[in-house]
Amino acid sequence: MSANLLVTRAREPREIRTAHATVLFADLRGYTGMVESLPAARVVPLLDEFFRVLGAAASQYAGKIYHMAGDGIMAGFGMNGESDGGAAEALAAGHAMLNGFAPVARRWRAELSVEAGIGIGLHLGEVAFGVLGPPKRKTTTLVGDTVNVAARLCSRARAGEVLFSCTIATALSISADTNGHGGARSFLQLPQFELRGRRGPIDIWCVPAPERLAL
Repeated sequence: MSANLLVTRAREPREIRTAHATVLFADLRGYTGMVESLPAARVVPLLDEFFRVLGAAASQYAGKIYHMAGDGIMAGFGMNGESDGGAAEALAAGHAMLNGFAPVARRWRAELSVEAGIGIGLHLGEVAFGVLGPPKRKTTTLVGDTVNVAARLCSRARAGEVLFSCTIATALSISADTNGHGGARSFLQLPQFELRGRRGPIDIWCVPAPERLAL
């Protein structure tokens, strides 16, 4: 008696593309208080307005949004081989996000008594493009240590400021010797940042919020 054998051909692994690029994370500060104080249906158009501001700023500087969830986004810059890995574009986009959202935040405060702001984190390094998700729902996202560092910097950034790593500073020739200035913007070097579970602290800089300058 012979058994029927089902033989399937193993699928060839797909080549995974990588890039030397800048990852930007931005999230909405004050969101928890907003959803607590407002009806859920009222929050939807506010989030839509928030994401429109961030999306427009990213597109203006040749960035692409790879992930949007809850009250934040992840965007990538420099995917086409820019010499600085997209650092200049990402920093400009972050600045545009803050400027674009400022009048929105003032209106929300006046009309809804909602206090809101944006915190932004940037890191430059190697990323991999992963096509992930359940069948028929797969999307392209960015994967790697660069993504993790950018997300952690975003979580540390205060409302109204861009926090960026030493890799961004190096790409843009920002150092302590520049006296905190790069082009038309002022930068502030902060104490080294140690990420939980990652070996060694990293040097970090920021485009400071006004209250940071007051310290």
